[in-house]
Amino acid sequence: MPLYEYRCPACGVFELLLGMGTAGRETSCPECGTVARRLLGAPGLSRAGSPEARLIERTEATASEPDVVAALPSGPRRPARHSTNPLHRRLPRP
Repeated sequence: MPLYEYRCPACGVFELLLGMGTAGRETSCPECGTVARRLLGAPGLSRAGSPEARLIERTEATASEPDVVAALPSGPRRPARHSTNPLHRRLPRP
């Protein structure tokens, strides 16, 4: 259901959750009963099915709900490469 915004001259902006196409241009304010006019706003579009959206949601979720592992990953371990810059090989080593 879409969320519609209305502006009451006395109370300010309020939101109503109404069925699609059932919102009128005017309605009464729930606080004071004054006539309030509907505001035009940007639609709430989403890319919920796209891979980009799933990646963003997964990344945001890991901040508060990190993955828990029971064991180290299997397979051969590669030696750590400290630098990929070939000039670093010439630097003195301790």
